[in-house]
This record gives sequence, C-alpha cells and structure tokens, in this order.
Amino acid sequence: MQIGEVAERTGLSLRTIRYYGEVGLVEPSARSKGGFRLYTESDVERLLLIKRMKPLEFSLEETRDLLDVIDRLESGAADERERAALTARLDLFEEAIEARCTALREQLAMAEEFGDRLRAQRNKIGTRP
Repeated sequence: MQIGEVAERTGLSLRTIRYYGEVGLVEPSARSKGGFRLYTESDVERLLLIKRMKPLEFSLEETRDLLDVIDRLESGAADERERAALTARLDLFEEAIEARCTALREQLAMAEEFGDRLRAQRNKIGTRP
C-alpha cells in the first residue's frame, strides 16, 4: 500500500512515516515504478508498535533496539544462547513499559484528584455556571 493509506490506517502523518524511514525504523518494503514508497501489513504493524511506544517516552535508540530484538527473534536465525539473551532484553523492555505505565496511572490519579478538588471548590463558593 502507498504511504497515504498507511498514514490513514496508523493515524501517523506522512512526514512522521517518512522520518521513521529516514532514521531506519521502518523503511518501505518496496518502491513502485514511479518511485512511490510501498508498505506491507508487517510495515503497518511495525509503525503501530512505534506509535504505541511514543507516549511511553521511549527514545529513538530504545525503539530501534526493541525493533532489532523483535526482528532477530522473529527471524529464527538466533541460536539458543542468542535467543536467551534477546529474550532477556525483551524482558527488560516489558519491565520498563510496566514502570512507565505505573507512573502514568499515578499522574492520571493525581490529575483526577486535582479536578475533583477544583470542582468541589467551585461548588463551595458558588461559581458553578
């Protein structure tokens, strides 16, 4: 599929998709005769994974590292020892994700409490529209 369809399906801008290609995160699987970028379902899934990492504030290098781990595990080329090392790295990413999710939940709870207190204060002083 062409980049416009990929952008529509992923909710990412054309510029972002091109940028991810430039930095080597998701390069188009092919080019049309006219030079248009062509993407596969696998490319779309990769872009969606990157999109999910962004709110958790993973750096480009961390994102690249995770994608490399996934690629190497999925290729089936790793021997048993390398597979164990890759799986251990994947475990570290899972731990980081959980820690970041916990921090976000705490921030959300604090924001909700703040909103509740502000609403209560407004009701107390009678400035509710």
